[in-house]
Amino acid sequence: MSRDLEEKVKRIDSATDKARAREKDSDRLKVEENVFDVPTLKILYTLSNKGIIKAMGGAISTGKEANVFYAEGDEKELAIKIYRMASSTFKAMDAYIMKDPRFTNIRNNRRDIIFAWTRKELQNLKRSKSAGVRVPEPIVAEKNVLIMEFMGEEKKPYPLLKNTPLEDDEAKLVYNKIVEYMHLLYKEANLVHADLSEYNILIDPADKTPVFIDMGQSVTLEHPNAREFLYRDVLNVLRFFGRYGITDKPEELLSKIQAETT
Repeated sequence: MSRDLEEKVKRIDSATDKARAREKDSDRLKVEENVFDVPTLKILYTLSNKGIIKAMGGAISTGKEANVFYAEGDEKELAIKIYRMASSTFKAMDAYIMKDPRFTNIRNNRRDIIFAWTRKELQNLKRSKSAGVRVPEPIVAEKNVLIMEFMGEEKKPYPLLKNTPLEDDEAKLVYNKIVEYMHLLYKEANLVHADLSEYNILIDPADKTPVFIDMGQSVTLEHPNAREFLYRDVLNVLRFFGRYGITDKPEELLSKIQAETT
């Protein structure tokens, strides 16, 4: 490693240590230690040298396979999703990527699957946004690092649907918009989210608009399990909104999603 790169590593490590110092959850600290390995740091430096990343902040979410960090870009706030190379449960990714016709030449090893998964999420976000679904704007994917638009205010992400208080009339509007997005995914983007629930939908507090996130597992309709995944999404959405008096049956919601028009 060159001296210049060593100095950059030290600077990023120092910034990371400061961000970690603000965290009190020891489990989260343990997870983050698996994120900033040297290859990932090199990717972040490259993206920084290209002017994509101006400053990196702390973690805003921690998932089973990836951590998401706040960052400042040239003109907008960014979310940097880093898939953990050491601890990602990559075997769980097999059902979503190994049968995806877009990724037929992926070797069945941890590194290649995670890199492909990152590219897949970028492509899925692009297709979703083009179809009119509100998702974070995708910017670039490099190996295990995905950079996208930050969805939030004052460096805090929008709340998850599960954490958003709603009146019954507001819930009905949110539900209708989610159904519209599921329809657009299906008919315009040729996609099924495949992990849709109150845990993967943000709510913009300004207008209660839903934002679909975590789309790495989303599959095209050609995937052999697409219908099974869609049905699971339908059940998840109906289960959540049942508490607000939404009484659609799974078959009714499926019909709305697959209809020519909503």
